[in-house]
Order: sequence, then C-alpha cells, then structure tokens
Amino acid sequence: MRRRLQNTTNNNLSGVNIVPVIVIALFLMFWQMACTLEWVPGYMLPSPVRVVQAFVADFPLLMDHAKVTLLEAVLGLFCGVLLGFACAVLMDAFPIVKKGLYPILVLSQTIPPVAIAPLLILWFSYGIAPKVILVVLVSFFPMAVGLLDGLQSVDEDMIKLMHSMKATRFQIFRYVKFPAALPEFFSGVRIAVAYSVVGAVISEWLGGFSGLGVYMTRVKKSLAYDKMFAVIFLVSAISLMLMALVSTIQKKVMPWTRVR
Repeated sequence: MRRRLQNTTNNNLSGVNIVPVIVIALFLMFWQMACTLEWVPGYMLPSPVRVVQAFVADFPLLMDHAKVTLLEAVLGLFCGVLLGFACAVLMDAFPIVKKGLYPILVLSQTIPPVAIAPLLILWFSYGIAPKVILVVLVSFFPMAVGLLDGLQSVDEDMIKLMHSMKATRFQIFRYVKFPAALPEFFSGVRIAVAYSVVGAVISEWLGGFSGLGVYMTRVKKSLAYDKMFAVIFLVSAISLMLMALVSTIQKKVMPWTRVR
C-alpha cells in the first residue's frame, strides 16, 4: 500500500515540472529585495509589488488594448501559417521553386521588423492592416522552414513504396509526407506564435490608436515604468497561453507522441 501511494505521488510530481516555478519565485524574491533595500533606484526598476498594483489598477484598460493586439496576432498568425504552409509544399514539390524562393525567404528575415513597420504604416495607414502584414512577415518563415525540413526528411523507402502502388503526388503528401512532418509543423507554429505577438506589439509602437504597443508608448512618455513592466508580463502571458493552446492541439492531433 505504501509503495503504491509512493508511486502515485511520484507520477503526479513527474507530471508537473516545479523547477521553473521555483526559479521564477526566487527571481521575484530577489527582485523585490533589491527594490526594498534600494539597491536600484525605484524610478529605474519598480518592484514586483508595484508592477502587480499597476496591473490591477489598469486592468480594464489593459484588457481593451490586449483584445486589439490579440486580434492582430491571431489574424497575422493564421495568414502566416497558411502562407508558410503553401511555400513549404511548393518548395518540396518543385525543386526549382525551392532554389528560387528559399534565398528570398532567408533574405526577408535579415530585415528588422522595426525598419519595415514605418513603411507599412506609410502604405496602409494606421489601421489594422499594417499590423497584420508585419505579423505575417515575421511568422511565416519559421512555419515554412520547419515544415519544409519535415517534408524532406521523410523516409525515401516509404515514398518508393507509394510509387510502386501507383499513388499520386497528392496521396503521397496526404498519407506519408504530411503525417511524418507533423512534429516539425507544430514546432514551427509554436515559434510563429511567439513571433506573432511580438510583431504585433512592435508594429503598434510606431503608429496606431489602440493595442498594447500603443499603451506602452503612452506610459513610457509619462515615465510610468511599473505599467511598462505590467505590459511586458501581459505580453509574455499571452504568448505562453497561445503556445500552450498549440501544444494542446498537437496532443489531440498526435496522441501517440509526447509534447513537452
């Protein structure tokens, strides 16, 4: 009975990784102590307690701005995933497309998003369009590269077997290539999720009427750094929640694998 209880407890503890929680808690304690003992001036680094107080005080306003940022991130992510998926499939199916398109994809990632955002705002005004386009630009690349690597790492013997069975190119993609590339597909989506939220905030920095990036620029001008940190933590929380959602979908789609 004792052994069974011990095994059950170990299984429950193994399912929950408490190490990151402990590390974060120690970091917050050290941060609070540094602010309380005035190792760092309060106007330069607000304490975690002040950040929480600022978050609670501006919670309704933060939620209104977060809705806009989340909408931009989700729309851009959806379009970026579709664009990356299409590019990966075309490059896998046609080698000449890969030779011509892949260098352009790599070159597109050498341009900082901060340099592109003003041009997008100049071309598409201050609405939601330039934000979504920037999110697409920063999120489709990991999707395209990750899925392409997955499609091209399929066992050649499986493809030869499908050819011997007179399978069409679409059937080979549906029953062999894409199922084998699903882990890389979801890995690319998780990376794209993180980039999408950051891209939306960056685009809002340089122009807009609402969104977490707009809120950050406003509180920065008033030197309210506790509110700045509150927005940073909220952006991180949104990214983590979206990544957790992708991991949950992966578990449903691929129940035979273990998602960490």
